[in-house]
Amino acid sequence: MEVIFDTNALSAFGDQNQELLSLMENVQRVWVPAVVLGEYRFGPLGSNRPGEASERLERVLELFEVLTIDGDTSRHYAEVRMALKLAGLPIPVNDLWIAALTRQTGMPLITRDRHFQNVDGIAVLSW
Repeated sequence: MEVIFDTNALSAFGDQNQELLSLMENVQRVWVPAVVLGEYRFGPLGSNRPGEASERLERVLELFEVLTIDGDTSRHYAEVRMALKLAGLPIPVNDLWIAALTRQTGMPLITRDRHFQNVDGIAVLSW
């Protein structure tokens, strides 16, 4: 199985969270949206030890593939955003892009953010 990591899943993986690692027993490949990569790289910039944090981050990222946004993603983004707006269930902009990529690829999203469960057409896994 292939999955997509949200930022909190990427952080939990970096921390070697055992519940997350158990969830990933049957996972062959993990994808990280470019948006998640940006959020994750933002963290070390505010760290007391930015160099050490950045090195750790780069070691973790070597294990994953990066998902990039393209024209088809923008269509999914617009559809997801409109559906959530009409339902009165807005989510943060970066999460809209993550949801769009998840819907576009058909892979499940591993996250702890419950608002992704309001997005039609995606599977959400949590630990």
